Amino acid sequence: MLVKIAKDRIRKGMFVESVACPSREFARRRFLLKTDAELAAILATSAVEVSINVRLGVDPDGRKPQAGKSDRLRDPVRIAAVRSEVSQSAKALRASLGHLVAGGSLDMTGLSQAAEENAGIWSDSTVIALEVTRLKSKDETTYVHSLAVSGMMTLLARSLEMDEETTGILGVAGMLHDIGKLLIPNEILTKPGKLTDQERLVIRNHPEAGYRLLKTYPDLPPVVLDICRLHHEALDGSGYPLGLKKKDLSMPVRLSTVCDVFEALTSARPYKRSWTSTEALDWMFARPQFFDRKMVIRLGSVLADAPLH
Repeated sequence: MLVKIAKDRIRKGMFVESVACPSREFARRRFLLKTDAELAAILATSAVEVSINVRLGVDPDGRKPQAGKSDRLRDPVRIAAVRSEVSQSAKALRASLGHLVAGGSLDMTGLSQAAEENAGIWSDSTVIALEVTRLKSKDETTYVHSLAVSGMMTLLARSLEMDEETTGILGVAGMLHDIGKLLIPNEILTKPGKLTDQERLVIRNHPEAGYRLLKTYPDLPPVVLDICRLHHEALDGSGYPLGLKKKDLSMPVRLSTVCDVFEALTSARPYKRSWTSTEALDWMFARPQFFDRKMVIRLGSVLADAPLH
């Protein structure tokens, strides 16, 4: 949980998320404050406030984070139940997306209900859901990935105090954001080895292909179309398919990008191991040219605060 405190209240043992320096003379972020030198460097800045994460370090009253929570609440029965719920949701999503790809009608009510149920899984058992969705078989990667992105997008939207209607729409957007991948031949999409330049171009076309497909359904809110098309854009304009920069990327789009990349980094693939949440968040935070740092910090806070029951 993020807490803002006056600069003169910081102590060693706190986990510093950010130091509010208008002139950015202290750029370091997301670290455990351990030394007198680090403490002095922060105190010497023009900052008035410091954001700390009390789940990862001591709180303003000097209390340490609660220990052993993960071990106590990782119930194998609950893990099995979440795994079953995710598997069933993935099968249902496969059917829904396949129906759309085939030119079927859009069931917005059904998609909204599915997104709400998926959000419930992530809200009640965030860490378990995160662990369950790390490992995916080749044939379910797109669907489980989309469920995970949808779940994290709803958690992040609620953390940002977005209204329930907007949060629900973002949940649907997460489920649909990668629909363009279903238009890619399986031999390319699930290829375990290195892609050729041509195959890479095919993969990179999936946001535009998905957008064109979803655009044929007028009942979809515009933000759903934007997230489908723009979730691989970067703040510096180096992303694709349009090369847009930060000023042209809405907050929901920036939110979706952070959730999409985080989920990809923390998932196992035939060609790579899964990164830990900390590794992924640190890697993304170190690249402000690509990702909205406020979103990265907020996602880290949401996951740190996650209930494990």
